[in-house]
Amino acid sequence: MPHITLGETQITCPDGEVLLDSLLKAKLHIPYSCRQGLCQACMLRSLDVTPPAAAQIGLKDTLQRQNYFLACRCHPEQDMHIALPDQHGAAVTAVVINKQWLAADILRLIVQADSALSFYAGQFINLQRTDGLTRSYSIANLPAPDHTLEFHIRRLPQGQFSTWAHDELEVGDTLTLSHAQGSCHYLSGNPAQPLLLIGTGSGLAPLYGIINDALNQGHSGDIHLFHGSRDPDGLYLVDELHNLTATFANFHYTPCLSSADNNLGYRQGRAHDLALTNQKSLKGWRVYLCGHPEMVRESQRMAYLKGASLRDIYADAFVVGGGQMP
Repeated sequence: MPHITLGETQITCPDGEVLLDSLLKAKLHIPYSCRQGLCQACMLRSLDVTPPAAAQIGLKDTLQRQNYFLACRCHPEQDMHIALPDQHGAAVTAVVINKQWLAADILRLIVQADSALSFYAGQFINLQRTDGLTRSYSIANLPAPDHTLEFHIRRLPQGQFSTWAHDELEVGDTLTLSHAQGSCHYLSGNPAQPLLLIGTGSGLAPLYGIINDALNQGHSGDIHLFHGSRDPDGLYLVDELHNLTATFANFHYTPCLSSADNNLGYRQGRAHDLALTNQKSLKGWRVYLCGHPEMVRESQRMAYLKGASLRDIYADAFVVGGGQMP
């Protein structure tokens, strides 16, 4: 019988019994509801081995790649170390090595972790300062041999962490980083698939990482980025993105302004409206949505109505005051 380890607890899972039942018999507090693999409330993560394929049916492919699985559909085939999705694992320490303002209210923060941290560009990490204040930010760069990570931190009105990061955090200071989380990242294996990425504000951060990851892996399908802001100051990395369009024929960049103050030749209107309204069909496309929650919700609906599969829509709503921050 396979041995299953969850935290400090080890149990055995008898042959023929699903893992969820074994965990509940051991009085372990595992969320669950339908027991049929539909609600996904009992999702867990394998920390060492690949879960049985049947236990991953219905999960997004990016979650499958990270060894997430459903306990109610899992018949373990070997010993497993598992964790709940919200168990962050061991934290690492990182030192600030660079601060740069990409726009008036957006800080590029680059830190160097003291040890390797496994992540995909576009995932998010919890940043914690010494007094425990913690916020989540998306990773904008690819994994690097020197263990550096890049974040884009927008200054928020009365934002404790963002104001501190802009005004007080200094090069040489340290932060604590959680492990990487989230399914909003590039997935190899279908290089010809067209990609649509829509972001507002600092929602560009994960999209920038995803785009560079796709191009770095030789993605051949068209990649369309629509980045929106209310005013020109909110559009950043414009030159870098235009350079990518000049270098890669399959990358297309559309900066969008929703205000009337537009004398720079940018597209006029909201990014998701411009990206989706005139798109006849998104069948077979992969869609990434990052930024304001209202934009993300509306874009999810529009993309689905245009034919995109729910499995191919990856959303990252930047919620102020908890979860991921804009």
